[in-house]
Amino acid sequence: MAEPKEGKSKSKSKNSRGQDAAASKKANGKAKGNATATATAAPATSLDAHFKPCADVKSLRFGAQLVTRALTVRRAAPLELPHLLRVPSGAGAGAEQQLQKKRDPLSFAPTTTAYIPTNFAILAHHAWHTLTLGLGTKNSKAAVFVFESAAMKAAADLAWPHVVPLGDVGKRLIRAAPGAPEMARFKFRKGCVTFYVYAVRTAGARGFAAADELRSVVEAVAKLKDFLDHTAMLALPGQRSIDVAAAAPPVGVVH
Repeated sequence: MAEPKEGKSKSKSKNSRGQDAAASKKANGKAKGNATATATAAPATSLDAHFKPCADVKSLRFGAQLVTRALTVRRAAPLELPHLLRVPSGAGAGAEQQLQKKRDPLSFAPTTTAYIPTNFAILAHHAWHTLTLGLGTKNSKAAVFVFESAAMKAAADLAWPHVVPLGDVGKRLIRAAPGAPEMARFKFRKGCVTFYVYAVRTAGARGFAAADELRSVVEAVAKLKDFLDHTAMLALPGQRSIDVAAAAPPVGVVH
């Protein structure tokens, strides 16, 4: 009778070992599955998660600012964007490129197009604010588009109008972008001026080819101090004076 008992105990030990091995395999399989799931979910947290088709991208927001929708913005001249963002010489460049950027200020954002308030819009803001005894808004908006390539910027500059009402930015710029690209939207409120920065890339692309330029523009906008009025915009390089930095106070105006 002793021999059958030993056989049963041996079979029980074999079964328990087999169950332990199966459990360890299942645990390893779950761990591998979790690792692959985290690996595949990681890219969703990168810049790709911010890009949407241009038809789904949010445009400028106005709320109750009905008068602001009718005011116009114009395409900024190449030298106006560095002045507007108060970009120092050589900003956003490595040690090897700083000398070239000091010589050529246009190299700060070569694939970027900006739309800023026109002179009429600036004066209309002040007049409306005065006529309403301070109740009317004097807040304005600027739209900055960072393209992934110079060819995409050139195509957009040809297709887009030079002057457009703020209320038509979504319809005539964002929705009508050549090639139906994807865009990522970033919003910065800086006192009386709200900046909307759009990164523009080819539909279906991965990453952003002009990531360094986008980072330089976003960092420059984020570092700006709050603007109290728009008067210095009248002295941008496209207007009568190009010496904005020398005449500008330390805070409170648009440069």
